[in-house]
Amino acid sequence: MDDAPLPTRRFRLDLAYDGRPFSGWQSQRGGGTVQDAVESALAAICPAVVSAQGSGRTDAGVSATGQVAHFDAPAASRMGGREWRRALNATLPPTIRATACREIAPAFHARFSAVEKTYDYAIAIGEVLPPLRRGLAWHQPGLGPADALAAILARYEGTRDFRPFSAKRHDGRDEARDTRRTLHEASLRESGDGDELVLRFRGNGFLYKMVRFLVGTAVYVLRGRIADGAFDILLDGGGAKAPYCAPADGLTLVSVRYPAEFEMPRPDDAR
Repeated sequence: MDDAPLPTRRFRLDLAYDGRPFSGWQSQRGGGTVQDAVESALAAICPAVVSAQGSGRTDAGVSATGQVAHFDAPAASRMGGREWRRALNATLPPTIRATACREIAPAFHARFSAVEKTYDYAIAIGEVLPPLRRGLAWHQPGLGPADALAAILARYEGTRDFRPFSAKRHDGRDEARDTRRTLHEASLRESGDGDELVLRFRGNGFLYKMVRFLVGTAVYVLRGRIADGAFDILLDGGGAKAPYCAPADGLTLVSVRYPAEFEMPRPDDAR
């Protein structure tokens, strides 16, 4: 009997999701993750598709407008990217949407081919948190001034050991893990009505809960709960650990960038 695997075609899948109902991206015991829902939908459409690999984990409650995954479908299948996108959106829960899909080179890997990620973190600063922003923005009434927060964020930019701004995964590799990363951008913009600040972090990679520690630390520095000297020690990668991790509320994976040959064309061109 020939046990050779059947030939497959690889597809890049771009996803957006409201993370509030889910226990993060990564499949885990007990289910309830975005990956579980995506893999269930893929298998319902084509039972031969058994897995979807994402660009990285997002924590419970974290949303995405630009998560990327890949999956392998039987080469004999006639479905192209457009058909996969339509079928997935007819099968997935409405909290998850396939925004684009196309066949891609077998060398593409959603996680290992990524060269840059961008996250946004929303902070509501008005006296009252709008009900429709509950779970989508961290409520910090009166936080400011914005230019002072922007100056704090700018100090994160560059290449350094971000271990102080990360949590352990307790997977046996925490101490050996390379924790140097490059942040190309740590910036701030204000919403049109001035009641919300959006913090943007763009870098070549992020550690476990890193963005949330960066946000929490910046807010603590601005509020005077972390002294400037203590902040310097954290930035130098010393033995100290950042004392506060901001909640998942407000964190969104905006985009994942890849080398040009793996980038997604306009949605109308994806096949």
